[in-house]
Amino acid sequence: METVKLTIDNKTVEVPKGTSILKAARKIGIEIPTLCHFELHKMSIENKPGGCRVCVVEVEGRKNLAPACATEATDGMVINTHNIRVLNARRTVLKLIISDHPFDCLVCAKSGSCELQGLATKFGIRDIPYQGEKSTYRKDTSPSIIRDVDKCIMCRRCEMMCNEVQTVGALSAVNRGFKAVVAPAFEMDLEKSPCTYCGQCVSVCPTGALTEVDHSNDVLRALSNRSKTVIVQTAPAVRAALGEEFGLEPGTSVTGKMVAALRRLGFKYVFDTNFGADLTIMEEGTELLNRLNRHLSGDNSVKLPMLTSCCPGWVNFFEHNFPDMLDIPSTAKSPQQMFGAIAKSYFAEKIGVDRKDLVVVSIMPCLAKKYECQRDEFKVDGNPDVDYSMSTRELAHFIKQANIDFMDLPDEEFDNPLGESTGAGVIFANTGGVIEAACRTAYELYTGKTLDNVEFNTLRGMDGIRSATIDFDGLPINIGIAHGLANARKLLNDIRAGKSKFHAIEIMACPGGCIGGGGQPFHHGDSDVLTSRARSIYAEDAGKPLRKSHLNPHIQKLYDEFLGEPCGHKSHELLHTTYFDRSEEVAIHHE
Repeated sequence: METVKLTIDNKTVEVPKGTSILKAARKIGIEIPTLCHFELHKMSIENKPGGCRVCVVEVEGRKNLAPACATEATDGMVINTHNIRVLNARRTVLKLIISDHPFDCLVCAKSGSCELQGLATKFGIRDIPYQGEKSTYRKDTSPSIIRDVDKCIMCRRCEMMCNEVQTVGALSAVNRGFKAVVAPAFEMDLEKSPCTYCGQCVSVCPTGALTEVDHSNDVLRALSNRSKTVIVQTAPAVRAALGEEFGLEPGTSVTGKMVAALRRLGFKYVFDTNFGADLTIMEEGTELLNRLNRHLSGDNSVKLPMLTSCCPGWVNFFEHNFPDMLDIPSTAKSPQQMFGAIAKSYFAEKIGVDRKDLVVVSIMPCLAKKYECQRDEFKVDGNPDVDYSMSTRELAHFIKQANIDFMDLPDEEFDNPLGESTGAGVIFANTGGVIEAACRTAYELYTGKTLDNVEFNTLRGMDGIRSATIDFDGLPINIGIAHGLANARKLLNDIRAGKSKFHAIEIMACPGGCIGGGGQPFHHGDSDVLTSRARSIYAEDAGKPLRKSHLNPHIQKLYDEFLGEPCGHKSHELLHTTYFDRSEEVAIHHE
């Protein structure tokens, strides 16, 4: 590999040809401030438009200052990153950006985690000498995401994430000059765009221009209402990331403390979405086996590969982009929605509470879950199965507002019956986890034999697209896995073209799966954070006494007492759904 040698702040560094000044500086521990630059490590995706000019440096022999993120390091370069000229330029740039920015930091959702705010503090900016007209736009509120475009600094990170990583195409730069902004085409509402609500744009936005819809106040009002019984479910990915908001290392499992905190917040019952995940495996696994058996018997009408349906961002994506394939995904609801349906029927009946007086709250790593629980097909006479969905970040803020000393909490257990789960339910958090959990149960149901080694390591990893063949006692099952919607698009295009050889495909919208969801603590593209979270999830699975969904005693009891059998009449009514062609919705709004 050809390399170049250069000098940065009197330090010599050798880097591969094509490396930016920014990366060369970071290699030797020199930090250069940035706003527009963003990189998804190990995914070969980097946003480096060089537009904000916060990262400018002085290159010897060059008249103007150079943006470090967008300037290639060359052999013999001599660079100064912090002389008076550079510092003055950065301060001026920041003042200009802030001069066209709202001064409502006290009430901004990103206050305390805003990168522009952090740089203003770092550079000691206390006055803005540039006065004049400010950009003003209408605020756009969708079911999951709020766009407050007055706070957009045109870094275009969200555009990179939406178009390159997710290939959704909901956001792009529109207008020119002073009116330039990142928005959906024709500045339409996000709700009327192809947006999937995955929330990855929120994850990378450095300011409060993109934030989640906060349900904390709604939940607080419900908890204060004595006529309501408020219960909560927590997704598996939350326990592997929540601790980061309290200063713990990424991947530190805080399951017990999380349960204790939720009880102190006033929830009547604290349950585990992993119960819903185990239930999902019973339904989805049975559906897969039914399709496989029909396929093996020569039924050419069977739709294969079967696609998982747990991720609402992914569901929204195929409804918008692949409406000709709506009969391929599993009809099983997501664990969030299965839990809500069972809570407001089976559990409500057990505790003698009317459905309308039972409030179900979910704690999710995902912003698309906010949209999912509002879909009309998940309501009974207008009453939703899940009333409110809060992100991991929202829960952390809620705990802090309540003045709960999280680190001093004892470890407590989930309530039963909807708090009992197996290791198979836990691994839903990771890319590859849903299909691995399904294989654990499907293998035993198909073969009638005990699966001794439940860890399918060939299904694990962080590659964007993976494949494996699992031996069901002589029957080879070809499995595909994708995380990130750009990778999902590739697999679906293969299916559409008749090139797919898979029997089943797991897809998750977010990089890394739910552990990298749009509602998780900000990780700024650091793949090591995702790897640590994934490791924590697998460790919790390994520590469970039961690791196969069909062995969950409370799941067995649920079928015996209430549902009957997987994919039976009652379970189909409560636990399965249909999908809709949403491609024309966007086309209509484009006209």
